Amino acid sequence: MLDQFNPANLTIDWFAWGVAGLALLLAIGIAYLIYRLVYGAVSKLTKMSETTADEMIVERVRLPIKWSFIAIGITIAAQMNAELQSIWEPLAKFLRPALLGWIAYTLVKGFTAALELRLEASSDPVAMRSRKTRIAILSRTATFTIIFITVGLMLLGIPAVRDIGTTLLASAGLAALAVGAAAQPALKSLIAGLQVALTEPMRLGDMVKVDGEVGRVEEIHMSFVKVRTWDERALIVPTTRFLDNSFENWSRKSEMLTGPVFLHLDPAAEVPPIREEFERFVGSHELFDGRTCAMLMTEAYPESMELRLSMSAATIGDLWNLRCETREHMISWLRSNQPDALIRHRLEVQSANERVQGG
Repeated sequence: MLDQFNPANLTIDWFAWGVAGLALLLAIGIAYLIYRLVYGAVSKLTKMSETTADEMIVERVRLPIKWSFIAIGITIAAQMNAELQSIWEPLAKFLRPALLGWIAYTLVKGFTAALELRLEASSDPVAMRSRKTRIAILSRTATFTIIFITVGLMLLGIPAVRDIGTTLLASAGLAALAVGAAAQPALKSLIAGLQVALTEPMRLGDMVKVDGEVGRVEEIHMSFVKVRTWDERALIVPTTRFLDNSFENWSRKSEMLTGPVFLHLDPAAEVPPIREEFERFVGSHELFDGRTCAMLMTEAYPESMELRLSMSAATIGDLWNLRCETREHMISWLRSNQPDALIRHRLEVQSANERVQGG
């Protein structure tokens, strides 16, 4: 029974295999030559365009296209040679879907890079963040889909896996329930990522306040969002958190905001001079954009009063610096011009002293 596996009993047609090897080398050489001619012509056409986006896409797909040309050449040669076909066809079941997935993957990455390059020339930062967010999320979704389909097609080339798939189809109801239960978190994250891309509750670069923390949206993934705070901490927030709960987006439409500075002063303070100094200081400040500059008494208590000093700036960072400098200036001005306006904890001892002296 084992005599058929004895190397001495094996007969090899060296001439046939030599022809197969020659056909293989000839197919690879011709395919590579055609690839060079086609790629050279396409490269010249892209260099004639005014934008560099075409060159970026062509450069990204260069490598998978080269191997695809070679695979096509070997496939054509295998149709004419039985020995070559016996070796190539089992391998081609894995290589064909892998090459197709590779081409689709590089096309997605190339188009993404080209679109991001064009966005850099935009003069509208809000529109740029909006489009950049959609591009990032949709490209990740497309990449995940391509990899998932490619791996699935490659696995179907394995007979055992294909037989398992046929068996599972016979019990499709149970399989659907099992897959649905296992994939629920992934599907929820995928749907949440698509919702963020379409509805845009926040975008890359937006300033948001979530769970009491303020920071810039640095990355948006299908399952989580990374928010970078002012002190360089990275907040990892689930994507569904932005859809299921409320949060603050400080740059939804633009970076221009109005911010307050609150002063808690003694009721004996003279308000008109304070308002005049505030308007003078903010009105002459380089960070003030000229939109809002107003002071209102928002609260009055027996022992204190609250003044709200509102001001505006062109960006969130400028507004923060303007508020800090205004707060520092007004406290310094009050110390010099109205020291009695600053609240102090006082203890009334005059009547107590009179009682002591009278006793």
